[in-house]
Amino acid sequence: MSEDRENRENRDRLRIAVQKSGRLSERSLDLLRRAGLAFRSSGDRLFLHGENMPVDVLLVRDDDIPGLLVEDNCELGIVGRNVLDEQRLAAPERPAPKELQALGFGGCRLAIAVPDNGTIASIDDLSGKRIATSYPALLGDWLRTRNVEAEVVLLNGSVEIAPRLGKAHAICDLVSSGATLAANQLHELVTVMKSEAVVALSPHAQSAAIAAQIDRLCGRIAGAQSSDGVRLLMLQAPRSALPAITRLLPSRNPLSVLSLDDRPDDVAVQVLCSDALNWQHLEELKRLGAHGLMVLNVERMLA
Repeated sequence: MSEDRENRENRDRLRIAVQKSGRLSERSLDLLRRAGLAFRSSGDRLFLHGENMPVDVLLVRDDDIPGLLVEDNCELGIVGRNVLDEQRLAAPERPAPKELQALGFGGCRLAIAVPDNGTIASIDDLSGKRIATSYPALLGDWLRTRNVEAEVVLLNGSVEIAPRLGKAHAICDLVSSGATLAANQLHELVTVMKSEAVVALSPHAQSAAIAAQIDRLCGRIAGAQSSDGVRLLMLQAPRSALPAITRLLPSRNPLSVLSLDDRPDDVAVQVLCSDALNWQHLEELKRLGAHGLMVLNVERMLA
């Protein structure tokens, strides 16, 4: 066993790789903070030392995260599903990181787009054409499963201008709002895959101590996610108004109802609602006889 490998197996602090800059960076770090982690930054700001949990964060390029997981340099990574799947398909002989949980931010789609004034109107029209992309493995796999014989042209930047330069007839790139496509006189033909930020697990994270830390952290992350957009509504109301209150509220959760000792006809109510709860709901509740209404933001939840 090599010294590096032995050191990794004896490591007792969980390491998480996170994008150092870009569209996932701040949201990833904010999620970890909402999961209760506090960090101290290194001088080069590429390493964050966990102060209240044995968890450290490596700030790296997003394309490097799957490799760091495969090489056992870290146990977890927060990365776009598109990056994770691209590297898995590009090196099928290597052990692949596993997606543990989707995070609900960084949403985008990998799509094939074609010129507005072009002749490509369907998937069948892609046969014999050149498609420029930074995701050759994902695109190649998609083309093979649909028996489309197109040439994949690898470009690492400025993919959207490839048709204008004559390098390709179409492109396959990440799309969020579609504004960049429109600016380059392109439109979407078909979606190859939908992506978002995910927590990925190294195929080598096997020690009991690290596994326990992963379970604890993922539980906290799930709790931080479940509190997004959630409001706690508290009120008192006549017991007879409970059916109408239940029908009115934007909530999938049952009401928590407590009897009031000194007022047998009234109850105290608590319920978790979505952020669709608005002033109109509160005014209608008051018309139903509710009073003492209070709406609180929910910072964290743990099932």
